[in-house]
Amino acid sequence: MDNPANPHRVVVHPPALDGSRRVTEGDVTLGVASHLDDVVEILRLAGHDPVEVEEGGLVEWQGGGPDDWPGLSEDEEV
Repeated sequence: MDNPANPHRVVVHPPALDGSRRVTEGDVTLGVASHLDDVVEILRLAGHDPVEVEEGGLVEWQGGGPDDWPGLSEDEEV
């Protein structure tokens, strides 16, 4: 274990070309997220408290934080 205070070591990896981000726990891929809500759901399904996603020390964000989702914009018109 790399960090005794965080034995699970959940990582949200840098964005792929399509803007999605892989979510892993140790050597296991938990899922692929396209938005922060996806990360919350992936971690909930894995048995983690959703509050820990942004506020806790459970998640290591690589290549940008919880607000960094390339290609997504709230201002886009459909």
